[in-house]
Amino acid sequence: MKYVIGVMRPPFLPLAVACVFLGLTAAIWGGYTINVWHAILCFVGGILAHGAVNAFNEYEDVKSGLDFTTTRTPFSGGSGTIVSAPEKLPIALWTAIITSAICVAIGVYFAFLHGWQILALGALGLFVIIAYTPWFNKQPILCLISPGLGFGTLMVNGTFFCLTGTFSWTALLVSFIPFFLVSNLLLLNEFPDADADQKFGRKHYPILIGRQASAVIFVVFEALTYVTLVAGVAFGLLPAWTLLGLVTLVFAIPAALGALKNANDLPKLAPSMGQNVLLNLITPVLMGIGLLIR
Repeated sequence: MKYVIGVMRPPFLPLAVACVFLGLTAAIWGGYTINVWHAILCFVGGILAHGAVNAFNEYEDVKSGLDFTTTRTPFSGGSGTIVSAPEKLPIALWTAIITSAICVAIGVYFAFLHGWQILALGALGLFVIIAYTPWFNKQPILCLISPGLGFGTLMVNGTFFCLTGTFSWTALLVSFIPFFLVSNLLLLNEFPDADADQKFGRKHYPILIGRQASAVIFVVFEALTYVTLVAGVAFGLLPAWTLLGLVTLVFAIPAALGALKNANDLPKLAPSMGQNVLLNLITPVLMGIGLLIR
């Protein structure tokens, strides 16, 4: 079990919880009655989807040999679970397959309950899970936006649909928050891996245009996160209490300045990477709390 759990990278799974929570609170704010068991299924599905993409990533990176050359940090470079026991590699693959299959089963249940639309979102999500490591990492724009697409667009709107049987502009708007944040999370985490990744045929932005230019993308995505939040309140799509999300500017500003200043100094970049993780976990939760306040 330690290999099954290890390849799913438990320290990173709270990100899925935060994104599902945002979709849940958007549904509550919209006036929908929430079925508790359906909410639990959404959290289980989100966590397992995140665990599946992590397990697929571990499998591909160990199989290719990349994980044996990457310098791991607390935020990047894989878990190292299989590196110390390469003979356990099939466990990573089967973990990914089984967790993905459970996600599909949950999606089919909600499709019978609410309609085929959730299957369209689920199919795209499954494609992102499978394609991220072997294909998307070789296409810079897809590598940049696919994490945000999975955790923001698909997970938040999928949760909202599973709980309500419909979509909403509010859910779509709040999904842009984790879209920008999670895309940024993976972008900054690629900085320490860029040299090793390049040797194994990957082509994300820190490789294509360098770390310093990629830090500018990071800052732009951070700015778009908060612009989206303020615009949502200004146009009446979000309640004023969601501006609680602005509290995380205390992490965002030093993270952005640190990324610009230390893009090529990886030891000094570590604090920005930690602040970036906090942004991803706390911002959706604070916005969700804002949606719950009447």
